Amino acid sequence: MGNICRSPMGEAVLRARLDEAGLSHAVEVDSAGTGGWHVGDDADPRARRTLARHGYPLDHTARQFDAAWFDDRDLVVAMDADNHRRLVRLAPDDGARDRVRMMRSFDPALAHLTPGQPELDVPDPYYGGDSGFDDVLAMLEAAADGVVAHVRSVLGDGVARVPAVGDPLLDDPVP
Repeated sequence: MGNICRSPMGEAVLRARLDEAGLSHAVEVDSAGTGGWHVGDDADPRARRTLARHGYPLDHTARQFDAAWFDDRDLVVAMDADNHRRLVRLAPDDGARDRVRMMRSFDPALAHLTPGQPELDVPDPYYGGDSGFDDVLAMLEAAADGVVAHVRSVLGDGVARVPAVGDPLLDDPVP
């Protein structure tokens, strides 16, 4: 909601997974909250520590989602049912509403669920301890590969895979 916990963590995980998949050149990832009370703030220190412990870089400034952004976004991902409802209400038309998805709906183990079912919520760790941020990270990682698969299916075969640093493709000699 405030863009300092779950969504910047999701942004960092998705950036890393898209980079590993060689798709970061074709996809832009950002995050925003549905509320404006943290606009301009850095991510929560517990979110930053959790991401750093797991090797995810994060450069973040909180901001609030603007309905005009639907024109430029192919996919809008909500972390819980409340944010999903807020984003759907902001959407200017059916096409925009159809682009709002729950993050955990991309988790293969939960893909059969529909928005509003509590199992799809990524809980807000803000009022808890560090372990809540670890739990959120595990949920985001479980869903991230599904997001990458979705992006790959939308982009199709026309998008070349760009090797990431450390990728074995970079070590193969070019004939």
